[in-house]
Amino acid sequence: MHVEAISELMGFVFPNEQHVTWTVMIVLYPYITGLVAGAFIVSSLYHLFGQETLKPVARFALVSSFAFLLFATLPLLLHLGLPMRAFNIMITPSSTSAMAGFGIVYLTYMALVVVEVWFSMREEIVNRALAEKGFLGFIFKALALFDLRVDDRTRALDHRVVKFLAGLGIPIACFLHGYVGFLFGSIKANPWWSTPLMFIIFLLSAIVSGIAVLILLFYVISWLRRVEVDGPCVQTMANYLWGFMIIDVALELMQVLSIAYQQMAEWEALSVLIHDKLFWSHVVLQLLICSLIPFLLLGLNSLVRLGQRTRNVLIFSSSVLLLIQVLAMRWNVVIGGQLMSKSFRGYTSYMPGMWDREGLLVAAIVFTVPFLLLRFFDFLVPLFPSDSAIGKGRL
Repeated sequence: MHVEAISELMGFVFPNEQHVTWTVMIVLYPYITGLVAGAFIVSSLYHLFGQETLKPVARFALVSSFAFLLFATLPLLLHLGLPMRAFNIMITPSSTSAMAGFGIVYLTYMALVVVEVWFSMREEIVNRALAEKGFLGFIFKALALFDLRVDDRTRALDHRVVKFLAGLGIPIACFLHGYVGFLFGSIKANPWWSTPLMFIIFLLSAIVSGIAVLILLFYVISWLRRVEVDGPCVQTMANYLWGFMIIDVALELMQVLSIAYQQMAEWEALSVLIHDKLFWSHVVLQLLICSLIPFLLLGLNSLVRLGQRTRNVLIFSSSVLLLIQVLAMRWNVVIGGQLMSKSFRGYTSYMPGMWDREGLLVAAIVFTVPFLLLRFFDFLVPLFPSDSAIGKGRL
């Protein structure tokens, strides 16, 4: 072992716990799946619950969920030494394996989202099929399943199917991301993870990050197109973002306070972990900067009458901070739980590399690809309705 690695250890650490095994990719994986679930919830608020102010972003939210879903498992595959073996959980599933259960839920949710995206965009696909000639026209006809009928009857049928799939997809989306919290919460040997609230915290933080990324993209696209952002749509998303953020942060604080109040044997070790190893990332970054400030900004936006420009600044800033907050939460859970030895008498450290196979550069590339895919989808079929402000141009 290198001398610098030894100097990072503090107290008594078992030999197999000196190095962090689940690194940046395991942090990025639940972060991307959270964006999937959160974006799908926003889409369902319009398609299923009739939140009309969300119409300008509903289709974009659904396609965003699909784009992030396509790459949700890529961090896991990059983390595996033999990624080809990942298909074993789908070919030979086990009823007692949580990871095998994820394979079933993932494939089910993928099929549901693909069908819902197709029905929600069928009319636009048909229009492209009628407008294009040659090979490209054939591709769009194939995407339309060679059925080019569009009338009031087909529109009503498409709407009913999308509404049904939205209702069916909400519990599946909750299972898709909530199971990650279940995996961590069921590890009894680690007191930083083992809590029944972990499932709910992961799910609520997923919704927060999904709404935040949609708000951020909505503002960026509006700025690129030089059009006014839809004020009622953004305000509705901001209200939901504030509400889910309050519940999420409150549960995170309740989790820590309950452990502290019980004063169990592991609390002494956890207190050192929080106040020493995770002080800057958990206390300062996650709670004070990226939770308290958005809480105040979004509260000011919702409770005080402000100008639209001021509202835009508050909402945009809060969205950026909450995206960082959820990422910090993933880091503090995944990495933080591995910094404490199971002896409760020692700690290790972890600093990600830049050029490693699971380093920061690879993580940035993996996180960027879904956004590029969204740009490609918009090239094929416009992702915003024509009657919305942002629908006056492409991305």
